[in-house]
Amino acid sequence: MLYWLLYEKLFPFFHPFRIFRYLTFRTAFASLTALLIALFIGPYVIQKLREFQIGQFVREDGPQSHLKKTGTPTMGGVLICIAILLPTVLWSDPSNPFVWVTVASTLAFAAIGFTDDYIKVVRRRSLGLTARAKLVLQAVAGALVAVALVALEQFKMFSTRMSVPFIKSLRPDLLWHGWPSTLPHLGLFVFAPFVLWVVLVLVGSSNAVNLTDGLDGLAIGCTIIAAGALAVLTYVSGHVVFADYLELQRMPLVAELTVFCGSMVGASIGFLWYNAHPAEIFMGDVGSLALGGAIGTVAIIIRQELLLPFIGGIFILEAVSVMLQVGSYKLRKKRIFKMAPLHHHFEQLGWHESKVIARFWIGALVFALFALTTLKLR
Repeated sequence: MLYWLLYEKLFPFFHPFRIFRYLTFRTAFASLTALLIALFIGPYVIQKLREFQIGQFVREDGPQSHLKKTGTPTMGGVLICIAILLPTVLWSDPSNPFVWVTVASTLAFAAIGFTDDYIKVVRRRSLGLTARAKLVLQAVAGALVAVALVALEQFKMFSTRMSVPFIKSLRPDLLWHGWPSTLPHLGLFVFAPFVLWVVLVLVGSSNAVNLTDGLDGLAIGCTIIAAGALAVLTYVSGHVVFADYLELQRMPLVAELTVFCGSMVGASIGFLWYNAHPAEIFMGDVGSLALGGAIGTVAIIIRQELLLPFIGGIFILEAVSVMLQVGSYKLRKKRIFKMAPLHHHFEQLGWHESKVIARFWIGALVFALFALTTLKLR
């Protein structure tokens, strides 16, 4: 909005406003705006959540040291979403369709998480939506994102060709561009692979962040690192010089998502101020699903979803640990880990919560740095 007002409308009359056309300037200020919003409205949100008695219900079969966290205000993801989306709208180009796709995706997954958290609060239990209901809603949200991107592809604004790490010449396309002129009867089958792929990525990324959100500051700290890596990727993907040097497919419009990623970094840092151990507020599903959906959506738009296992390496490890634990118990009646997700396994080994968090942050940073090195290792 500020870009539209100060640059597009007022720049002809006041030339210093040209600074608003620079993406790096707007990203920096979006980050600072998000940080300040989170810091300033954080105490108000915490107070209101306490007044409404919106507290966390801790699973009884988890680490007993966590039972003392029962009643800590949850649904802090509302604060995160406000701190991300408001600066994004203020500092980004409102004519860019990818900004709105990402904003809509974040809101959709936040709404699913909000519903889940609300049921937990009303029924005063640690379980909200059923697993099936949650997956169906996430799949619908993912499918809508895919449809929006397919529509943009028809207008030549989006590319469905994926970038494959380490293999610059391999760029698989999940859409067959011979349709509809060649075989019009194929209809929706042409779009099905891409839609299913987007649904898989978004459902996976949102649930992975959700599973990681089990210790004070763990998920939000890893989000800061992942969002920072995505900010770099979005910037270089839209920059003519960097994209050519790194041999990436250049997509000028996606560069605007750097503002969104910057907002995510700033909002996450601001939320960490209150979520650091011992946490004054938890993000809840409204935050974890929104952040996971946002990370996945950005990765899809810049066609770097195959880098997600490195960008969000800790998120993936947490999700895989749960799948392995459940699969092993069903098949062998034996558990691989002392407890899943993975962070609880290390707690059961005797690691203090703060140590688990710090070491997982280090792991997330190593994964993210490795993801960025793959840009040239092709």
